[in-house]
Amino acid sequence: MTKLPAPALLLGSVLSIQFGQAVGKQLTGAVGASGVVALRLGTAAVVLLLLYRPSLPRSRTDVGLVLGFGTAVAGMNLVYPAMVLLPLGLASALQLLGPITLALLTARRAREAGCALLAGGGVWLFHSPQGAGFPLGGVLLALASGACMAAYLVLSKRAGAAGGGGGTLALAVAWAAVLTVPLGVARHGTRLFAPDVLAAGAVVAVLSAVLPYSLELAALRRLPTRTVGVLAALEPASAGFAGMLVLDEHLRTTQWAALACVGAASAGAVVRRQRPEAP
Repeated sequence: MTKLPAPALLLGSVLSIQFGQAVGKQLTGAVGASGVVALRLGTAAVVLLLLYRPSLPRSRTDVGLVLGFGTAVAGMNLVYPAMVLLPLGLASALQLLGPITLALLTARRAREAGCALLAGGGVWLFHSPQGAGFPLGGVLLALASGACMAAYLVLSKRAGAAGGGGGTLALAVAWAAVLTVPLGVARHGTRLFAPDVLAAGAVVAVLSAVLPYSLELAALRRLPTRTVGVLAALEPASAGFAGMLVLDEHLRTTQWAALACVGAASAGAVVRRQRPEAP
């Protein structure tokens, strides 16, 4: 997996997480947002712990990294209650304002800032309100999720650089599960353990957590966070496709124009990154 180009790993993560979230939005009708989050993170934690079998952190720095990383992962799941109140693509677009802001704040060249601004414009165009009103609570939840997503990108890169890799990720997701699973169980009880719900929850966990988190961890070892922030702007587009295929949501003409904006910004980020490596 790590032999694949880093942008390809990130693209795989983007597609996986959005289709997983589309399935998760369907599941909220049965167990609510807190139930979906509990199933998603609880199942993902079990899978990742079995897969990586991490040792416990030995220093305060390592403990702090795991706790901070896991708290950011838990916070990103605020997008699920946001999706109950907002369309899937709009929630994703608002969430992506966090990484795009991170890309702007860490830009070192005018071209990087331009790519981030173009991606941000595409995100807005993709789900411009056009006079429609949306619940303020949903917007605030999606924005809070975006802030946690920016923190997640920074801490995920730090975890990869520290050599903890998958072990740190597994411990972080386990901590995120500790923070979120009790709430889901308290609200929905034994309903979470119904066979059909568990099966759907496993699909959500693999598509929107286990696979994308692993792909992102590998990609972030080779890409700066500002470049990842721009590439992640593909998420609203993939959310639109996922919504169309899974939830029967359809795109407007302006939203197709938005796809061109985020695609151009992402291509610009990749070209800029690879140019110094040319002979």
